This record gives sequence, C-alpha cells and structure tokens, in this order.
Amino acid sequence: MEQSPTASFENRLLRINQRLLGLIRSQLWAKVLLGLLLGALTGTLLGPSVGWVEPDLSRVIAEWLAVPGVIFIKLIKLIIIPLVVSSIMLGLLSSEDLEQLRRLGLRVAGYFVFTTAVSINLGLLMAYLIQPGRAFEVPQSVELTEAPAPKALDFTSIPKFITNLVPDNLLGALVQAEMLGVIVASILFGIAIFSLSEQYSKPVTRLLGATQEISMTVVGWSMRLAPFAVFGLVCQLTAQTGLEVLQSIIYYMLTVISGLACLLVFYLLLVALLARRNPFWFLKNISEVQLLAFSTASSAATMPLTLKVAEEKLGVRRSLVQFIVPIGATVNMDGTALYQGVAAIFLAQAFQVELTMPALVLMVVTVVLASIGTPATPGAGIIILATILQQVGIPAQGIALILGVDSFLGMCRATLNVTGDLTSCLVFDRWLKTAQQEPASPV
Repeated sequence: MEQSPTASFENRLLRINQRLLGLIRSQLWAKVLLGLLLGALTGTLLGPSVGWVEPDLSRVIAEWLAVPGVIFIKLIKLIIIPLVVSSIMLGLLSSEDLEQLRRLGLRVAGYFVFTTAVSINLGLLMAYLIQPGRAFEVPQSVELTEAPAPKALDFTSIPKFITNLVPDNLLGALVQAEMLGVIVASILFGIAIFSLSEQYSKPVTRLLGATQEISMTVVGWSMRLAPFAVFGLVCQLTAQTGLEVLQSIIYYMLTVISGLACLLVFYLLLVALLARRNPFWFLKNISEVQLLAFSTASSAATMPLTLKVAEEKLGVRRSLVQFIVPIGATVNMDGTALYQGVAAIFLAQAFQVELTMPALVLMVVTVVLASIGTPATPGAGIIILATILQQVGIPAQGIALILGVDSFLGMCRATLNVTGDLTSCLVFDRWLKTAQQEPASPV
C-alpha cells in the first residue's frame, strides 16, 4: 500500500530525527555543538539585547548555568600538570636515541618561534590594512591618564627571561603552575632518565605511564560534562556581552577573525607543502578538537582530546604526539600572538598613538616571548596585553574597550592554537619519516 505524501514526509522526518539523536548520543562534537547553539540562544534571551530579564537576575541565572563549565575547567586544571609532565617524559623516553631526541627538540623549538613570529606580523599587517581603530570613538566613560612614553628598543630583559626558564624550586613551580618552568624541568628530567640504564629507568617509566592513565581517566569523566559545560559557558558569555557591545567594535572583531582566517590558511599550506597531506582531510579530522577549543576558549582544556585525535585520526606516532602536544599547548600560542598584535594596533589607532618602527620591533619581540609564557587558559591573553600596551606607550585603560568581546575572541584564538599544535604534529611526523628513510652517511 502506497503511503500518502504526508505520511512519507513524517517518516522521513522521523528517520532524520533518529539519525540526529544517534549522532548526538555517539559523537562528542555533536553534543558540544548542540550545547553551543542552545547556550547562545539562552544567553541571548537572558541578555540586555532582548531585555526580558532584569540585569541582576540575568547575571545570577547565568552564573548558575555556568557551574558545570566552571567545574569542567577546574577538573582539567586539576590534572593538567601531571598529564603534561608524564606525557613529555614518556615522549622523550620513547625516542630511539639521544641524537634523534636532540635534533627533534631543536627543530620543534625553532618551528614554534618561527610560526609565532609569522602570526604576530600577520596580525600587525591585518590591523594596518583594515585600520579598525580609525573610526572608533573612545567612550567618555573611559578615564585616561597620560600615556607613558614608548620604551627604547633594548633586550636587557631577555637574559632574565632565559635564566627564569629553569625553575630554582621545582615544588614552587608545580604549586604556582608555572607551566614554562614545569615543561623545562620535565624535559631535563626526561633526558636524564633516558640516559640511565634500564634497571633504573624502567620503574620510572611504569610510574609515568600509570600517572598518564590516571590523568586520562579523569579526563574521560570531565568529557562527559563537556556539553553541559559548553552550554553554561556560552550562555554566560552572551548574557553578559549583549549585541550592543558587539556592534560597537565590529571592525576590531572582524580584523582579528580575518587575521585568524589567514593564519588558518598558513597552517593548511604547511600541511600541504611540508606534511604532504590533504588540507581538507586535515580539517575534517580535527573539527572535533577545534569545536571543543572554541567552546572552552582553552587549548589546555582541549589537550587530552588533541592527544587522542593526533594519534588516532591523524596517524601521528604516539611518542611524537606526547612530546609535541603538551609543549605546544603552552609554547605554541600563535592565535594569541596574532590577537595581541591586532589589539595593540587597534588601541593605538583609537587613542591616536603613533608607533615608531623601534616600538613595533619591540612589540614583536615582546609578543613572541610573552605568547611563549602565556598560560593556555581563558583570559590569560588580556593580562599579557596590558604589559605590551605599557611598553609601547598605549594607555592600558583601553583594555576596557575590548574586554567585552575578549571571551569570544578567546574562543577563536584558542581554536587556532590547537590547530597549530596539530599542524606541527603532522609536519614533524613527515620529517621523522623522511629522516628515517635517508641512507646513513658513510663513516
């Protein structure tokens, strides 16, 4: 018996709903996307642009809805140090020989500095081309003090920065979560363990493996909370920001997003030219990581999923993933570097501060060093930006003008940060395969 058009449409709609529900139940990215959309909708209804709820009540509701998100972030922070330490050391111990380890470490460090420098210069270029601050009127509510004079171009702080890379108190670095010091200490201890005999290194390797498994178990628990966390965090963001603030600095946001889009194209070129992989295949396999990074605005919170995707979907060897991803989550902050460059030029244009060439060079050096030490957590970039503004003579009060949209842009730059980490995994996986295929040089 032939079905009527209405019944056929209803059956088709039912099958679509069943497939959608199955996708949501089985795929983390679908659950996160649903939480993101529902959070944005709920936040808009609670926010000032609609006006259905009083601001004080809206703030209270948004804080309650954000509770799962706060717990999610804290769970990740709880295990991030043991996970980073164990992953870096296990990655080092998985190397075939000390010479290969030395060559890989030097190349990874040089690669991260290069991509960070490209990112900040790309941000400066986009800001000068679009000039988002020229048409911006500084609100009268922003009280300005006299801007400090730009500092002369000098490198007196670089030696102190280099010496501070090695922590003088390991326990203090762990307690204060000084991630750069923790990474350097982990590398030093990992190399030391690598040089020991198997009698001494094997028990330590087992302990590190157990630590990593425990950390990943906690990660698995937190991932079950991720869709609810995303819903609450996005809801709180849209409820507080509203549409008026977004409209007032739309050109600034478009400049940052355009710069990040160009940075994404740069990554895809690296994937195609250096890693010899299909860029569209790459984007398809990392979409889950990008969505989670966008939702949580943290490359550190995404690191466990980044480890899994790099190994299982991109096919990168486990030892390389465990070495690059934990370091990249703290050191390779290209999206943050680009954002800081755009924000500094935007505020300079808004306050009509002319930046000289020495000031721009100083900004580039400062951003490269600062992005290396920037914690991979939401909101850290705005703190580093204040230091950069003071160094080049821009009133630090200007941060109040962009603070309203910093959370959203933080989501965007965190997405590019994790994309850069996964790109580096493919690039160095290709390099290792090529190096292993080369014939040994004659003695």
